[in-house]
Amino acid sequence: MTVKTFRSLAALASLLLLQFAAVADHPGRKSLADKHGPAGIAGDHVHEKGEWMVEYKYMNMYMEDNRIGDRTVSDSEAIAFGATSSPVTNRMAAPTQMTMEMHMAHIMYGATDNVTLYTMLMLPSLTMDHIRGPMNPAGPGTEFTTHNSGFGDTAIGALLRLYSTERCDWMLNLGGSVPTGDIFRTSTTPTGGMMSQALPYPMRLGSGTFNARPGMTVRYFADCWSWGGQIQSDLPMGKNYRDYRLGAEVRLNTWTQYLVCDHFALSLRGEHVWRDDIQGADPATPDMGISTNVESFRGGYWYNLGVGGQLNWKGHYLNFEIVPTLAQDLDGIQLETDYSIIASWSRAF
Repeated sequence: MTVKTFRSLAALASLLLLQFAAVADHPGRKSLADKHGPAGIAGDHVHEKGEWMVEYKYMNMYMEDNRIGDRTVSDSEAIAFGATSSPVTNRMAAPTQMTMEMHMAHIMYGATDNVTLYTMLMLPSLTMDHIRGPMNPAGPGTEFTTHNSGFGDTAIGALLRLYSTERCDWMLNLGGSVPTGDIFRTSTTPTGGMMSQALPYPMRLGSGTFNARPGMTVRYFADCWSWGGQIQSDLPMGKNYRDYRLGAEVRLNTWTQYLVCDHFALSLRGEHVWRDDIQGADPATPDMGISTNVESFRGGYWYNLGVGGQLNWKGHYLNFEIVPTLAQDLDGIQLETDYSIIASWSRAF
C-alpha cells in the first residue's frame, strides 16, 4: 500500500466520523452485546479508569494448495514451478498444507477514562505438510510434516480515545511488539534424518524485530446496529540477528453488528490485507530448497469475510467468527489461505 493510498483511507475514515458524530446521544448504548467488535478485531474499545479486562483468544488458520498470483495449482505444478522460474526453488520440497493455531492471553487496564494500556502474550503452534522434490535424498514424491510451537512475539501498547459521544468513538492505537518469539530452529525431518535444515520463514514463531503497530479505529452505535472501521499496521524496525525483516503489513477492516437483543449480536466483517515481501535474507534459507525460503514470495493481497456473533451475559463476553478468504493475489508461489476460525472469552472487573 502506498503512502498516498494510506492517507486517502484515513481521510475517508475522518469524513465518516464527522457524519456519525452528529447523531444524538443515547445513554448506555455502548454497554450492549456489540460493545466489542467482531472476534478478529483488537484495539476497538477502551476501559474506565481502574478497570481491568482479561481475555483468552483462540485462532486457527487453515491453508491448503499452492497458488501462483490468483491461480491455484496442483502439487505436481508446485514441484515443477522452480524448474522454469527464477529463482529456482522447490527442488527439495513443496508445501501442500499448513495449520496455524494461536493461543492469546490479553490484558487491558484503564489508566484513565480515555487511556487504556494493554499487553498480549501469544503461543503459536505451526504444522506444515510437504511433498518431497526431485533433489531430496529421502525420495522424491514422498511426504513429511514439520511442526514448531512456543512463545511468539509480545504485543504492548496504549489505546487513546480521541473523541467520544454516547454514539461514537474515535480511538488511536499506539502499539508495538517485542521480539520474544524464536526465529531459528532446525529439523532433520525434511531429508528423512540425513541432514539438519533451518525451518523456513512461515514456520518461525516471531519476527525477530521490534515492530511499530499504529492504528486508528472509529465506531458508531445506532439503536439496534453498530458500525466500525479500523486501519492497523505492522511495521518492522531494522533487521533481526538473522539479517532480515518481515514485510510491512496494513489491514483495513469495516464491520456491521446487528443487535438481536441486548445480550446477543450478529456481525459481518470485511478485511483487506496488504503485505510486503521479506527484506534481507537469512543465510540458512537457500531459495533452491523450497519456496517458503524465498524472500520475494512472502507478500501479497488477501480479502477475508468474517461472519460471527457476540454474547454479553452476566459479565462474561463471548465472541466468535468464521472467516473464509474470498480473494488473494500472492507474490510468487505460496500456500493459499482457505479460512480462519476465531473465538474469545473476556471479562472486565
